Amino acid sequence: MPFRRKPLLDRTIAIYKKLIIEVIMDFGFSEEQELFRREIREFVRKNLSPDRYWGLLDEGETDEDWAFIMSISKKLAEKKWLTLSWPKEYGGLAVSHVQSMIFEQEVGYWGIPGTSMGISGTSWVGPSLMLFGTDEQKETFLPPIAAGDEDGVWCTGYSEPDSGSDLASLQTFAERVGDEYVINGQKVWTSCAHRARWMWLAARTNRDVKKKHHGISLFLVDMQSQGLKVNPLRNFVGQHFFNEVFFDDVKIPAKNLVGVENKGWSQLMTALSFERGLALGASGTMKRMLEELTEFAKESGSIRDPLVRARLADFFMEVEKLSLLGQESVWKAERGDIVIYEPSRDKANMDEILDELSRFGADMLGGYSLVHPMHKNSRWTRLKGMIEQAYYFVMGMAVAGGTTDTQRNIVANFGLKLPRS
Repeated sequence: MPFRRKPLLDRTIAIYKKLIIEVIMDFGFSEEQELFRREIREFVRKNLSPDRYWGLLDEGETDEDWAFIMSISKKLAEKKWLTLSWPKEYGGLAVSHVQSMIFEQEVGYWGIPGTSMGISGTSWVGPSLMLFGTDEQKETFLPPIAAGDEDGVWCTGYSEPDSGSDLASLQTFAERVGDEYVINGQKVWTSCAHRARWMWLAARTNRDVKKKHHGISLFLVDMQSQGLKVNPLRNFVGQHFFNEVFFDDVKIPAKNLVGVENKGWSQLMTALSFERGLALGASGTMKRMLEELTEFAKESGSIRDPLVRARLADFFMEVEKLSLLGQESVWKAERGDIVIYEPSRDKANMDEILDELSRFGADMLGGYSLVHPMHKNSRWTRLKGMIEQAYYFVMGMAVAGGTTDTQRNIVANFGLKLPRS
């Protein structure tokens, strides 16, 4: 007797087919989107030297470098690319998530500097102010960011000597005194504080709370305030990315409080979700590193080694996977889905790939990888110094925005729905 499927099974299969068709990702790009990609590459050709690659957190070791970075910010602002995902009323183009993704990928691949207005202006200060800021704050602080002005350069005051991944334990205190807040404490690992005009600050406003996540508020702090001191924290090769910032009775207007006093933790988590969405740009950066390493392997002859070829292939697959995971988040956001754990998943993945890739790249370069990363014009520098830059940078990147284990815990809690330990 021939096998016959039951009607219920037929209906079930039909439903699953319909669901698959409805939710399948489209990996293609429209002609308009590809045109935008070509426009970005033309901008790179006209404005960036092919002999220099501006790497991750490359804020310019010299004033000359910084002036160039700000000039690129200005040119991007003129095209409204600096804030292309922002609403038009705030100086953006209100483009789709997909178009923003294309921009981030190209920025990472070509090393376009000046896109974040410090370390946070376009990335999370602006978007957070749109959500939680007063009308006056939006009118005051958003235009300089969108215009690429020096007054729109920001740093972020989160980490403290005893508060890193456990950010809720922060102790910098802001006391309300009349129409002002008086701030005392210390922040550390503050990227771009030596260049920034403003700081996005998390501080405690109430110590008498049952849970440490309560009693935290967000503030907008003028970096030229009296009592505020910035000290450089150079890494072991002398690069100046990070700083420590001291607050000694620093007074700011009460109107610079963002949102509701003592209710800043939820706002802080929103801002951190913007910070953790770095995978798309990083995947572009690592793709460029791999292409450069492949060319070096061909020129040096090491490509003949099957182990080298296998490792390069492995990394290309890992980076492509990272890119696709980032695209999945964009696709979900484009459909209106709530993206919660995905940025943390991608950040943890990105940290591990970048760490392994920078080590592999240093091994491949051999003695060339020992060239000082600040000596980018040395005749011994290979691959524009991007391998050395990544190698010395990746350790800090792995803890920025929360350690890799912190990101995994977020995935476990919100993605896998595992119970808290």
